[in-house]
Amino acid sequence: MKRILNNAVAAFVIVIVLLMIIPMPPFLLDVMIIINISLSMIILLISMNIKEPLEFSIFPSLLLITTLFRLGINVSSTKNILTNQGSAGQVIKSFGDFVLQGNVIVGFIIFMIIVLVQFIVITKGAERVAEVAARFTLDAMPGKQMAIDADLSSGLITEQEARTRRTKIQREADFYGAMDGATKIVKGDAVMSLIITFINLIGGSAIGMLQSGMGFSEVLSVYSIATVGDGLVSQIPALLISTSTGMIVTRAVSEGSLNQDVSKQFLAQPKAMMMTGGVLLILMLVPGMPKIQMAFLAALFLLAGYQISRKMQEQAVLEEAAERQAADTEAAIPATEEEYYRDINNIYNLIGVEPIEMEFGYSLIPLVDESSGGKMINRIVIFRRQYAQEMGFVIPSVRLRDSSSLNTNQYIIKIKGEEVARGEILVDHYLALEPASPAGEIDGIETIEPAYGIPSKWILPENKEMAEIYGYTVIDPLSVMLTHLSETIRQHAYELLSRQEVSLLLENVKKTSAELVDEVVPGIISHGNLQKLLVNLLKEGIPIKDMESILETIADASGAGLDITGVTENIRAALKRTITRKFCEGGQMRVITLDAELEKLLVTSMTKSDQGVYLAVSPDIMQSMLTQIGEQMKKFQELSQDTVILTSQVIRPYLYRMLEQFYPSVYVLAFNEIADNIQIQAVGNIRKE
Repeated sequence: MKRILNNAVAAFVIVIVLLMIIPMPPFLLDVMIIINISLSMIILLISMNIKEPLEFSIFPSLLLITTLFRLGINVSSTKNILTNQGSAGQVIKSFGDFVLQGNVIVGFIIFMIIVLVQFIVITKGAERVAEVAARFTLDAMPGKQMAIDADLSSGLITEQEARTRRTKIQREADFYGAMDGATKIVKGDAVMSLIITFINLIGGSAIGMLQSGMGFSEVLSVYSIATVGDGLVSQIPALLISTSTGMIVTRAVSEGSLNQDVSKQFLAQPKAMMMTGGVLLILMLVPGMPKIQMAFLAALFLLAGYQISRKMQEQAVLEEAAERQAADTEAAIPATEEEYYRDINNIYNLIGVEPIEMEFGYSLIPLVDESSGGKMINRIVIFRRQYAQEMGFVIPSVRLRDSSSLNTNQYIIKIKGEEVARGEILVDHYLALEPASPAGEIDGIETIEPAYGIPSKWILPENKEMAEIYGYTVIDPLSVMLTHLSETIRQHAYELLSRQEVSLLLENVKKTSAELVDEVVPGIISHGNLQKLLVNLLKEGIPIKDMESILETIADASGAGLDITGVTENIRAALKRTITRKFCEGGQMRVITLDAELEKLLVTSMTKSDQGVYLAVSPDIMQSMLTQIGEQMKKFQELSQDTVILTSQVIRPYLYRMLEQFYPSVYVLAFNEIADNIQIQAVGNIRKE
């Protein structure tokens, strides 16, 4: 059964081709016409009940097949009309008789109205909407990719969820691109239907009068019924499919179907219904108006508006009572700060520093305070869990506190008591990230997105929908604040790895590899040196989840003397699959390479001092490298990917140290850190200039 279903589409296309070639008896033609009408109704109902266009992603291909099917039926029916003296089956005859009602002119007028409505109104509008949707979807892709990266960094989504959302964005772009072309098919189908209708009428009349010897009135009677009937059985399904096309391309993503959204949004506006009822009552006073019908509809609208308004007021009263009860039961503030610090032992709490701390102004309290609906704490918990799963160690808790020394909209982030980042949030606005080429300008307060430095605007909530249409990526204030916090923590995570945390990591490894831990620590490496080694890895964004591989690599390096930098490089090579997965996409890794002459120069410039090895290059070479890297980074930003420089293992750690103060977000990898099955694509090359 499954095999039959898999081949059903191919078989259906073959049937369509046969319709155009083999003469079809009227009985089978009736079956095909009924299938065509039924299929178009199914497609229309599906279009009305989906929540988002991607739920019906086969629609562009289905549109092509149904159009081809209709044209096949047209060709087959034309054969029957021209060869059987207007006889093309019961369905066509019934449609023709029903519409004409004995009047040829009225029948043709109705047919032309249906065709023009489809061609000028529905098809033309759907075509324009599809063009705009395709362009806006493509323009918004970079912003959406950055939003996914921000959510991933802040811990709101997992890596798998991020991958799924990226795939969905690509599918959206493909879908709207296909719909842009598919609407041209609908437009061509409407034109073709008119041509076929005139061919049937003119050709049938010529055959009837010249070959069959029929009179003009008889020819007009016979062939007009068949022609109008054939046009209608073709145009009614075409009209349904065109309507489906319009619904698909104008459908916004929502939580319900079109039917649910229409009822929900109509019922949310009782005033509009009551005003409509009032207008109908006024129109009753116009002489000649049907008063009974208008009075009935006016009463219906007024009653519906009144009932909906009453229910909304009752709901508002219940919500207000619930809020008042929650406020009454709120826990009283315990002791004042003065009373608390009268105890000398409590003063010691003022001396220590918090590993991670965020202070914020008064206006930002609703984002943090759970009693006011703030979700900051819950989302920080999610980020900590996700970071632990990703990087291999648990970052300390984040201390949140309001500060009167800050402006009401400001916040600062501290690591070990020192400020490392600062930002400003407008709680009653949204942050709109500017795309590369926006489709239009939106009013707002210009600013810079704090986590990634992207040009942005603070916009009012009522401009949110228009900003998204123009291709902006719109982010709520809490997500902006949390993304900045999470990115700051990622940049400084290596500072948070204490010896206590290293001991906890070793205790965890002991559960499965106790002998390995006992052999390596402290026999081969001390806790302090192990901490330095792990800090080196975290500083460059390398996860330390695989502690067993790290300890085994340290054990293997013990015979040659323990050099922290050298052992770190060996560990990176051992973790190459982990490193590759972090930067690889679809089996391919995009990198910047170094020119052979420049790499040779860097190797010869390696200089050893009391502080270690460094690259002693001239200021001109240094400036040239930094300029070229800055230009290449723009390519990676357009691809929404991390910038990666690929070089030899000999100079990798020293090149990273040289670049980190200028480009801390650039990753430097060695060739032996790339998995064997990965294809490397050089996006750019840094040359000696």
